[in-house]
Formats: sequence, C-alpha cells, structure tokens
Amino acid sequence: MAIYLDHAATTPLRPEVLEVYTRALSVTGNPSSIHGQGQSAKRVLEEAREQLAEALNCDPVEVVFTSGGTEAVNTAVKGIYWARTAGAVGGRRVLLPGGEHHATVDTVAWLEAHEGARIEELPIDHEARLAPESVGAALEDEDAALVTLLWANNEVGTVQDVVRIAAIAGESGVPVHADAVAALGYVPVDFRSSGLAAMSVSAHKVGGPVGVGALVLGRSATAQPLVHGGGQQRGIRSGTQDVAGAVAFAAAATLAVGGLDERATRLSGLRDRLIGGIRDAVPGAVLRGAPAGASRLPGNAHFTFPGCDGDSLLFLLDMAGISVSTGAACQAGVADVSHVLLAMGVPEQEARGALRVSLGEDTSGEDIEALLRVLPEAVARAQRAGHADRVPSALR
Repeated sequence: MAIYLDHAATTPLRPEVLEVYTRALSVTGNPSSIHGQGQSAKRVLEEAREQLAEALNCDPVEVVFTSGGTEAVNTAVKGIYWARTAGAVGGRRVLLPGGEHHATVDTVAWLEAHEGARIEELPIDHEARLAPESVGAALEDEDAALVTLLWANNEVGTVQDVVRIAAIAGESGVPVHADAVAALGYVPVDFRSSGLAAMSVSAHKVGGPVGVGALVLGRSATAQPLVHGGGQQRGIRSGTQDVAGAVAFAAAATLAVGGLDERATRLSGLRDRLIGGIRDAVPGAVLRGAPAGASRLPGNAHFTFPGCDGDSLLFLLDMAGISVSTGAACQAGVADVSHVLLAMGVPEQEARGALRVSLGEDTSGEDIEALLRVLPEAVARAQRAGHADRVPSALR
C-alpha cells in the first residue's frame, strides 16, 4: 500500500468536504441571475464566502474567490502594483525575499519585463528567515510599490514574522501581500490582526478540491483586476463564480482552522520523531529551514543528503511505495537546483540532494517508521549513483 508523505504539494480531499462539494454541484442557477434559482445559488455562494471569511478572520466582502493560489498571487501582486503606479502613490520597486514561491517570482519577473517594475530581493538567512529590519531598511527609499512574501516557506517550512513585517511596511504606507497557501491549516492565519493588505490561500492544501482559491483583499486596499467582464467580486475578479468550489473550500478551511491546535501538536510530534529518525539513520543528512518548533510548519521535514540527487532518492522511495518530493510540486520534473536553498546560502552541490517530507491529516506513526526503514538503503543507492552528470547505474 502506498504511503503518501507529500501533503505540502496537495492534500487528499476530506470525506466531509467531498460530501458538501457533491451536494453543491447539484445547485442549479448562475449566482448573477435575478430569477429565483439564480438567487438561491447566490445565497449558497455568499454563505460560503461568510464561512470562509470567518475561518480567515476577515470580512466577507474581502474574500475574492479565484481558480487557486497562483491566480490569487497574480491578482494581488499585479493588481496592487498597477493600482499603486497608476495612482502615482508608489514607486516601481517590488520587494520580496529570496526563495519565494514561483507563483510570486514569475509574476514579479513579468512585471519587470513588461511593466517597468524594479525587483529588490531581500536577503534571507540560512534558515530561510527574513529579518523584519531588512524590510525597514529597504523602505527607507520612498519608491516601493509593495512588499510580498510567503507566510510560511513551502519548501523548507520556515514561518515568517508576518505581523511585524506588515507593521514596519505600514509605517511607510507600503502595502504587504502574504502568500499563506502553505500556512493555512497548519499555523494560525488571522487576516484582520495581521496588518496585511492582501493574502492568498488555496483549497487543495487543506483538504479541499484542486482549482479553488481565494484572495483576501482588505477593504482599504486597492488593486486593478486581471480579468474584466461582469464586475463580480468588487470588480477584482469577473466571471461566473464556482458555487460548489466555494462551498467546498469554506468547509475545508473551517475544518482545518477548527482543529488546528490538535493537528499541529500531533504533526509536530510526528515531525520531530521523523527528524530524529532521519538523523540517526543517515548521520550526514542536514535539516534545512528553521529548527523544529513554532517557527517551522508542524508537518515539514526538509533535508539534504550528501553525495546524491534528490530526484534519485525520490525515485527509489517511490519504488518502495512512499511518496515524497524534492521541493515545490510546480517545479517537479525540472532539473534546476532549489532556488530556495540557494537563497539560504546552501552550496549548489549540497542543494542537489534535497528531499522534502510533508505530513498531513492521515499521516501515522507507522508511515514514519516505514520511511525510516527504507531510507538508509535508498540513500546508499542514490549515493552510489552520484549526481545527474554520472550514469545512474546503481539505480538499475
């Protein structure tokens, strides 16, 4: 039986969510229609918006449903940038830490190539932590359009001091967007008390369906839309809204937030057991990211293994029936070394041996033991194969 330890990529659809999702799929009517069935669909949609807003601690009007986290990030970063530059209230600098998710990195690169944005990459330390003081120093020049950062790093699991960073940027009148896709359901995510202008979240990371996300855009924040036509959702995201997807996301987020403390405690125990077991089984393995504790996602264990490629390890563990990853799933199949590890100062040769194990709702102690049983031999075989510039005969 396969063991799934890649919850940071996506989580299984929760049975309770599947039930409400399939029931909502039978709802007939466009929520923008004014007839009875349309208004019934709208009622279901708005109840879901209210439910999700409660889980995120924001106002329902601030919730903009999207097709996923990537669209939410694009809408926030491009939309706020366009609004700030069009209104001449901000400069053209976009500040972001090193090691951000490619949804942000590629969006900002597009703004640089097509809209005249100037990217300023803020340094992160060897644990992938952004020092709030570095944000303040970067904002001394009054030409910043926005700051954007991960609430929690999707690869190495480090949790940032979002509230402090938002407060510092707020003193300069610069809006902050946080990608909270990896954080939601694992650490407390409270939009109202965060000081953020915008926040992105996604359903499939918390037991909801793929293809549903949300941008939380504060009442006082201004963003230009990516998609025009219809003017739905404050005009920020036009188009017929996915009622069933909204219902499923709201249900999944409510379950995730409601059981957060218990889940975090259980996953932290399993994570610490896993980290200790890997260190015992493979003494040369190096834990990357923040030390185990409140500053690290409870279900994240990210290691580099010397003398081998993470892809080789992934392949060997997959053959043993265990699913893990080498980093962000959106980069799967791409031979590039993790830009997150490089931004942390990890030498490229070491960064090539990366492996991320991420735990979730259905992870058990038996799953951890199964991985630890096969890992030493997998590492030994991968080390015999060496790096990708050698013929991996040891894998045959």
